[in-house]
Amino acid sequence: MRVPLIPLEGKKIPRLLFSIFLKNPKDHQHLLYLMRRLYEEGFSCLDLPTPHHLQRLKELRELTEDENLIGFGHIGIEKGIFLLGKPIEQFESKIVSTLIKNFLPPQWMKKLFPIPKLGEVLTQREIDRITFDPSRFDEALSSFHPKETPFLLMDGTYNDWLLTLGRVDLFQDSISKIREKGFIPILSAQWPTLVLPKAKLLEVAAYAIPIHPKKSLFDFDQTCELVKKFDKPIIGLKPFMGKRDLKKLKATFSFLFNELKVYLTIGEVSSEFEMKRAFKGIPEIPSFIPFQRT
Repeated sequence: MRVPLIPLEGKKIPRLLFSIFLKNPKDHQHLLYLMRRLYEEGFSCLDLPTPHHLQRLKELRELTEDENLIGFGHIGIEKGIFLLGKPIEQFESKIVSTLIKNFLPPQWMKKLFPIPKLGEVLTQREIDRITFDPSRFDEALSSFHPKETPFLLMDGTYNDWLLTLGRVDLFQDSISKIREKGFIPILSAQWPTLVLPKAKLLEVAAYAIPIHPKKSLFDFDQTCELVKKFDKPIIGLKPFMGKRDLKKLKATFSFLFNELKVYLTIGEVSSEFEMKRAFKGIPEIPSFIPFQRT
């Protein structure tokens, strides 16, 4: 198969990455089988959203003896974020209440928090006292190796929450640590129109955001306009959802790559059938690098 490629900080990667989602995440053999099928079709870089995916990549590299097979590892900034000496996750309800009461426009509430449970909020002093612990973040980074997962995708709801609270400095610290360890950071955001402008100056290789009418938490047209004007690489997440979307992939990919000019996209599949359907849309994806034959 002719796999469309693009360089990202000096590494050639497919412009379409696959993220495999299984109803039974512990079905390791089936996960390994699907990852191998992608590899056999010429996809030398895979999305690795869970530790199970990461372990299967290690196994696949051993089976194929191919050191060029790599993946996008996933890490949450919350692994290194603390308040009053406690993990930030222990303050989740207070963070949500703070966002609802003090930071988010009322018209977004129904989409973001359909049934909000308001309680105590963080004071500005508490927000200012949220800290980054490099040693704890190092522990999370130790699960990855730059040769296997040169790209680390920072994902999770805490990206949007902490950026909305105005703590961009926490991301500067964590991104510096990621680069210090030899990885290439990518920042994911579920609230793109709200947080991308705040995160624009961060030293990341790209920004990953959902680009699908059903996955857009805010105005989809507004998100598309932001993508068109954004002068840094954008990765489109979840471009197709379900069998209906898979039937119109040519139009979807044409929109993403020709109109929005996204850098690459990560699509979620749960079966070999869905993978094969997705392959049919690949001719619509332009390659920045001469095609490689497989």
